[in-house]
Amino acid sequence: SSSSVFGPRRNFFVKSAGVVGAAAMIVNSNPTAALAEVEVPVQAVEYEFPKDWGLAYKYEEDASKVRNHMVVATGLAKGAPNMESFGKNLKKEMIDFVSYYRRFPKIAGKPSFSTLYTSINVLAGHYTSYGYKYPLPEKRRKRLYQEYAEIEKSLKKGR
Repeated sequence: SSSSVFGPRRNFFVKSAGVVGAAAMIVNSNPTAALAEVEVPVQAVEYEFPKDWGLAYKYEEDASKVRNHMVVATGLAKGAPNMESFGKNLKKEMIDFVSYYRRFPKIAGKPSFSTLYTSINVLAGHYTSYGYKYPLPEKRRKRLYQEYAEIEKSLKKGR
C-alpha cells in the first residue's frame, strides 16, 4: 500500500468509515430495527377464548381481528387451556386471511398487509415446527410484538 502525506492511518480511517457507513445503511433499511422498544408481556395461561373466528371480508376489520388473535396466541404460556384448539383455529384464520387478501393488489401493497403477512409466516412456521402446545420463545415473541405494534399503527392510518 502506498503511504500518503497523511500516513498509513488515513487508509485505516477510510476503510473503517466505509464499514460504519454500510452498517448505518443496513440499520436504516430495516424498519423493525428503528422501532421503539416494545414491552414483551409475561406469558399467561389465563385468556378469553375467542368466539369470533373467521373472516368478515372487510380488510380493516379482518386484519385487526387476525392481529388481535395473534397477540393472544403470542402471549400464551405452556399449559394454557385449549391452547391446541386456539392454535388450530388461528392457523386456519391466518391462512384464509392471506389466501383471500393477497389477490387484491391494492390491499397486498399496504404496509399493514405486508407486515401482517410476515407475522403470519412467523407464527404459522412456529406451529408447523413445534406444534400448537409449545409457547413461542422470547426472541420470536419480541419480534412479533414489534410487528403487531407496527400493524396497529398502519391500520389506524388506513395504510
